[in-house]
Amino acid sequence: MNERQHSRKTNLFIILGSIFLTNAILAEIIGVKIFSAEKTLGFQPVNWNIFGEYILDFNLTAGAVIWPIVFITTDIINEYFGKKGVRKISFITAGLIAYIFLIITIVTKLIPADFWLEVNAQTPDGASFNINYAFNTIFRQGLGIILGSLTAFLLGQLIDVFVFQKLRAVTGPKMIWLRATGSTLVSQFIDSFVVLGIAFYVFGNWELSQIFAVGLINYVYKFGVAILLTPLLYLGHGVIDRYLGKELADKMAHEATEDKSFLG
Repeated sequence: MNERQHSRKTNLFIILGSIFLTNAILAEIIGVKIFSAEKTLGFQPVNWNIFGEYILDFNLTAGAVIWPIVFITTDIINEYFGKKGVRKISFITAGLIAYIFLIITIVTKLIPADFWLEVNAQTPDGASFNINYAFNTIFRQGLGIILGSLTAFLLGQLIDVFVFQKLRAVTGPKMIWLRATGSTLVSQFIDSFVVLGIAFYVFGNWELSQIFAVGLINYVYKFGVAILLTPLLYLGHGVIDRYLGKELADKMAHEATEDKSFLG
């Protein structure tokens, strides 16, 4: 591999890794907000009755909005850099997420300045407002949610890369949609239930039936969006292949299936 090809290969991993890392971390931070998908789109809540006890709507975390970008980026990294590439960026991201939660925990313990509380003591309509309480409530998450989120993230990524490569061994370079959708189908099933199980069953007081009901809603959304975004996956492949050149792109894809050292 000449210097120009090695430079493009390195640049590609840096760009894809940056997109992956940024969106994964951002999804964790903004995930504290729960929004109504139906009302956002101008519809009334579906009010589904599940197990005769739980009324569920499409109420999702804000992080779910950008999480499909992580799906696509994972599959593209997997395609060109293999299991080692996905594992490397996944463990780096998990470490940085843990670091962010640690810093946020420390920051929320700091005593707020009096003038900061005073100048933000009212909302625009004159109602009293405690900005420090709002700050801490938004950014601070419970231990169960943090552990559940990190565990689900890593487990989902490792399962995704495993299923993706198994399907690629069968399909070869063709049928990108099948290995991308198939790996997402399996990995996000695990992800959707693990995070809820750890956060709200192990560390919380939810019943297993409620874990299943809420997890199902999240899974349907993630999988549905992953299918809808399949054209973007093909677009990404096309752009990358043109950037790398057919010879280098084919070589990297072949090396990825053999689990050779990426960037090597």
